[in-house]
Amino acid sequence: MELTTAYAFGKSVGMAYGETVARVREELAKEGFGILTEIDVTHKFKEKLGRDFRDYVILGACNPAMAWEAFGRELNIGTLLPCNVCVYTGDDGATVVMVMDPVAALGMIGNPELTELAGIVRQKLERVLAALK
Repeated sequence: MELTTAYAFGKSVGMAYGETVARVREELAKEGFGILTEIDVTHKFKEKLGRDFRDYVILGACNPAMAWEAFGRELNIGTLLPCNVCVYTGDDGATVVMVMDPVAALGMIGNPELTELAGIVRQKLERVLAALK
């Protein structure tokens, strides 16, 4: 099932949470993305608040070549990077993958060259999602 918000896009997948996280990493790598940051939200809420939360991880994905281009067009772009990819267990128990929409995030800057670059990044991220079943 496809999922869309004003700032992200994604889908529910038929794989278990752990398998999905591994596949997302693999598919991101195929598109030239590395993982710069990883936040295990489940663990952090338990550690910091003593509260249980669904399986939820935020992967901070970055494609170095695309980032290089973006920094060349807008030095302060670092405030909007990396592209966050979330994998979590939905309310219905299905695994969900949601990706920050780089067009929405970078489009607010008002730099047409950057918006065009964001479109290329979005296509790469759409291919990552398409590879997940």
